[in-house]
Amino acid sequence: MRAEQLTEPCTSHGEGPSWDAPRDRLLLVDMLAGDVLAVRPDDVGGASVERHHLASVAAALRARRSGGFVLATEDRFLLLDDDLAVERELPPVFADPTLRFNDGGCDPLGAFLVGTMAYDETPGRGTLYRLDPDGRVSVVRTGATISNGVQWTCDGRSALYVDTPTAKVQRFAVDPATGAWSDGRTFAEVDGPGLPDGMAIDEGDGVWVALWGGGQVRRWTADGRLDRVVELPVTQVTACTFGGPDLSTLFITTSRQGVPDGEQPEAGAVFTHDAGIRGAVPHAYAG
Repeated sequence: MRAEQLTEPCTSHGEGPSWDAPRDRLLLVDMLAGDVLAVRPDDVGGASVERHHLASVAAALRARRSGGFVLATEDRFLLLDDDLAVERELPPVFADPTLRFNDGGCDPLGAFLVGTMAYDETPGRGTLYRLDPDGRVSVVRTGATISNGVQWTCDGRSALYVDTPTAKVQRFAVDPATGAWSDGRTFAEVDGPGLPDGMAIDEGDGVWVALWGGGQVRRWTADGRLDRVVELPVTQVTACTFGGPDLSTLFITTSRQGVPDGEQPEAGAVFTHDAGIRGAVPHAYAG
C-alpha cells in the first residue's frame, strides 16, 4: 500500500500530528523551527497550511478538554487558546540546555506525557515526564535515549511506548485509577528498514508505527502481529494520527533531516492513507 501526498513540503522536521475535530484541521509541529502548523484538507485532494511560531522548539501538541491546546517546547509547557495563542507559560521542567522535549501524548486520566532526548542523542539521557492536570510534573521513566511515541489501548489498561534506538515498541500495564505504569514487555520489534518513531492506535487496538529511516508506516494487530505496511516515497517518516470526518484517514508527517540536498523532493510533506478503520478517539489534557 502507498500513502498519498497531501501537502507540498512544509516542514523541515514535521512531527506530532493531531486532528483538531472542532475545526476540521490537522495540527502538527515543525519541531526545531518552533512552529505549529494548521493543515486544512480541501475537497480536491490538496490542503492549505498556516504556520504559527511559538517557541525555539515545538515538540508535542495536544488538545485540552476545556478548549485550546497544550504544547511542550524545549524545556517547558505552554497552554494555548483555540487560535494557538499563548495563554500561560508553565515553569521549566529541567535546566539542562543539552536536552529537549520530544514526542508525547495524553492518557485517559487527562495527563500529558512527554519524553526528552539529548540533542546529541547520548544514550540513556532521556526521561518520560507526566504533566498532571493540576500542573504538577513527575517522572514516569528514565534511561531512554530518544523518547518517542506513546499511546494507550482503548480500555486504558496498557500503554505503548517507543524508545527509538531499541527498535522496539514496549507495552506497559497501567493502573486505571492512578495512571502508573508497570510490568513492561516487548509488544513489537522492528527488523528494518528504519526504526520506530511516532505512532497512532485505532479502535481495534491496532498500533500504527512510523519508521524513521524506513520510508514506511507499519500496523501491528492488538496481539502483536504485523498485518499492514504503508509505503512512502521518503525515508524520514516521523509520526501518524487518525483524522478526517470519520477518523479513518491516517495522516503521516515526514522530515528532511538527514536527507541530502536535491534528493527526496517530497520530504517534509504531509501524506495520507485511507486506513479502512477508524482511529481511537484521542485523549485530551485535562488542565
